[in-house]
Amino acid sequence: MKTVLSSLTDVELQKFIMDLGEPKFRAAQIRDWLSRGAPDFSVMKNIPNTLREKLDTVAQTLPVKIVKKLQSSDGETTKFLLELNDCEQIECVLMRTTYGNSVCVSSQAGCAMGCKFCASTLLGLKRNLTVDEIYSQILVAQWELRSALSDDKQIHANGDPNNNDVSHIVVMGTGEPLQNTENVIGFIERANKDMNIGWRRITVSTCGIVPGIYDLIKWGRPINLAISLHAPVDELRSTIMPINNKYKIAEVLQAADEFTKLHNRQLMIEYILLGKKDENGETVLYNCTPEYAEQLSKLLAGKNCMVNLIPWNAVDERDFASPSGNAVHRFQDILIKNGIHCRIRRERGTDIGSACGQLRLNNKKD
Repeated sequence: MKTVLSSLTDVELQKFIMDLGEPKFRAAQIRDWLSRGAPDFSVMKNIPNTLREKLDTVAQTLPVKIVKKLQSSDGETTKFLLELNDCEQIECVLMRTTYGNSVCVSSQAGCAMGCKFCASTLLGLKRNLTVDEIYSQILVAQWELRSALSDDKQIHANGDPNNNDVSHIVVMGTGEPLQNTENVIGFIERANKDMNIGWRRITVSTCGIVPGIYDLIKWGRPINLAISLHAPVDELRSTIMPINNKYKIAEVLQAADEFTKLHNRQLMIEYILLGKKDENGETVLYNCTPEYAEQLSKLLAGKNCMVNLIPWNAVDERDFASPSGNAVHRFQDILIKNGIHCRIRRERGTDIGSACGQLRLNNKKD
């Protein structure tokens, strides 16, 4: 197996280069390219061609390679299907926004949570990702941002000539981050140190692994926490999220409250809005009826939280339907009436299958 240079320390990289009979200063040049997310050695134009060819036979820049890259029609979202060295596949998504460039990264290859509305879990859990494998997703996005700059105008797609770096991270892709807490924490520490991404610009989303939340509390960094709730009562939540059979809503929210109070951070509540088809083929509301909106309001009353309402992104293999726009806004209106801070998440990349796990699943079918 080829050596992954981005995984080496500076000392290890220097030794590797010198063992190839090259001068020590070449390691610094290569390190500069690696920090930019160089996908291969061909782009390293200040490195002699003979060395690039030599490196290509014994090493690789990153522990991932791009299998597919899809760009949304509005140019704001880029989705990557990446292959690891053991041929497992993961996804990451780059989202260009008015507040910066956000990358949604995967923490596992596959997922064991079994949520009934999600594509990520359909193929099961294969394994946890390493720190380097998670971090490499940020480097892939970074390279994409800088490569997208116009040579003549040097203007980023959103009009800001300086906005060509990753500024925000959400650990919300394939997998349950708090089943891989050690490597996720290691990744966040590295992103903070090496890319200068502030703690408050990093969000970890969990479906409710309570011991993992307490691990984050013990770790002590003031990152953002998001809870994938998707139901206001245990009976309903257990039907769509098996993890609720182990950690009930009250237990999850208690741990989340302790985390947010420690850092004075607003808790994010993720709530996917689901419908079902009845016997006549009509869409009926599942977890987003007015009654459930009232129950969610009571559950979250007085909490420092923001509810992110997410209209379901259709997955062919799942027996759900997207509720109408009127139903979505009615649910939001009830929350607002009851004093709950909430918003409807803008749908991004629907034309490229941006829901977690869709690209990976579709590629396996192919």
